[in-house]
Amino acid sequence: MIQSVQRAAQILAVLGSGTPRLGVTEIADRVGLAKPTVHGLLRTLEAHELVAQDPDTGKYSLGPGVLQLGNAYLDGSDLRVRSLRWAESLAQRAGEAVWVATLSGSRVIVLHHVFRPDNTVQILEVGADIPWHACALGHAIVAFLPEVQRTRALTAELAPLTGRTKTTRSALSRALAQVRQRGYAVEDQEATVGDAGIAAPILARDGVVAGAIGVVGAADRLLAPGTRDELVRAVGEAARAVSRDLGAGRGGPVLSALT
Repeated sequence: MIQSVQRAAQILAVLGSGTPRLGVTEIADRVGLAKPTVHGLLRTLEAHELVAQDPDTGKYSLGPGVLQLGNAYLDGSDLRVRSLRWAESLAQRAGEAVWVATLSGSRVIVLHHVFRPDNTVQILEVGADIPWHACALGHAIVAFLPEVQRTRALTAELAPLTGRTKTTRSALSRALAQVRQRGYAVEDQEATVGDAGIAAPILARDGVVAGAIGVVGAADRLLAPGTRDELVRAVGEAARAVSRDLGAGRGGPVLSALT
């Protein structure tokens, strides 16, 4: 591992952790490096527009180059490209917002977001990340991971986001077993109070879970009697369609998990 690249990556991770702007001393303290070292790395990153310095405060934030890299990643994501039309169709059928996500470490990253088809003001959540254990998308993905990876996810430190978030290994193991049995996951106010989600896994050609697709919205709408069952069917059909487009079931494993 190249030390300078590792240190630069640590700085970018710190700047992307949620604090809008940080000074050199703050960054140095968080990454455990000397200030002169951090300053030199910041100047190099700034030259490539990966960080930007506020001229008034002297503090640093992520730069426009990070956005360009992010957009390039999204454009190159086969999962996102293959899911576009099915996500749009699901949003129209469900009347709710649709997210397509993949797993990155202990969090799910939203790759595609279709707005709820009404006139309400909504915020684009592409690029948002959520702890896997607190959302239906995360449960749908982790439930179908190979056992070793699933065990690793369960043994990590899992913090609650609301009073309903499952954080114990036993509770999450039961929830994931239920997801594997049913083929879909349901989350009720575990990430955000008042919101819920219903998601199903997307499988790739090799039968390995590639991500998940799901509807997100107000818990009282998504989980209302009758509505929930229809949304489960719609989400499952969308997941099967994207999986087929990714090659699952064609010369590879049958989509038994989603039927």
